[in-house]
Amino acid sequence: MQSPGHDLERLEAMIVADLATRGSLVVALSGGVDSGVVAALAYEAVGPKALAVTAAAETLAGRELDAARHLAAEIGIEHRVVTHSELDEPEFVANPRHRCFVCQGLRMGLMTGIARREGYDLVCDGTNASDPGPNRPGLRAVREAGVYSPLLAHGVDKATTRSLAQRRSLSVWDRPSNACLSSRIPHGQIVTLGKLKTIEVAEEMLFSFGFGIVRVRHDDGVARVEVGPEEVERLVSLWPEVEKRLAKLGFDRAVYAVDGYRTGGADLPLVVDAPVA
Repeated sequence: MQSPGHDLERLEAMIVADLATRGSLVVALSGGVDSGVVAALAYEAVGPKALAVTAAAETLAGRELDAARHLAAEIGIEHRVVTHSELDEPEFVANPRHRCFVCQGLRMGLMTGIARREGYDLVCDGTNASDPGPNRPGLRAVREAGVYSPLLAHGVDKATTRSLAQRRSLSVWDRPSNACLSSRIPHGQIVTLGKLKTIEVAEEMLFSFGFGIVRVRHDDGVARVEVGPEEVERLVSLWPEVEKRLAKLGFDRAVYAVDGYRTGGADLPLVVDAPVA
């Protein structure tokens, strides 16, 4: 019977061999574990012919940009940060249910534009086999842009991706998944720079308390707070101070999820409803 480590070694070798046949590569690097593993494998496959690119828009939190920079330095891959504004796109600002399609279309357009202008053969991203589903419009944008997802192509799910990252001693191997700041605003409510900045400051406040998973949903002036399920009890103990700080940021009141963080929580109702002090 083969050991799990041997299986991971064989999987890595398959993906590296695959990428080595693809020519020069642009890797869309978000700073998370999925794109980090792809960047590391791409760098092993083609060396200096691999370029990691991070698209820095208003929806990218500063800590995520810092993570991308740190991760690229860990890997040794050349890294470029490209700034752009998603708020210049009226369809994105309107925040429809297909917002992620619009957002990813803009981001992948930047990546493919760099590849085309600078002679790179292919753009890769970190989509893995756990990602596809009926409500993932962002994935449709990735496919339509002609971006290659090596983890998905080789059937690598999220848990295996983390194992690959740990095997390579990438610091992000156990980093919680995150999404852009606009995901904190319920669909149908417009996205503004003010909301995004307020969300970022509110989440940084909660991170400063030591929470590992943090979401502050901005719902028509209400701060809807989610932390990891195992962290809810501590959030309750700190709630008076958290409420006070959220009020100072301009929220009318605050609520928290008694069951903790849930994917897509911006569009779900909460059980606990506590007015801001």
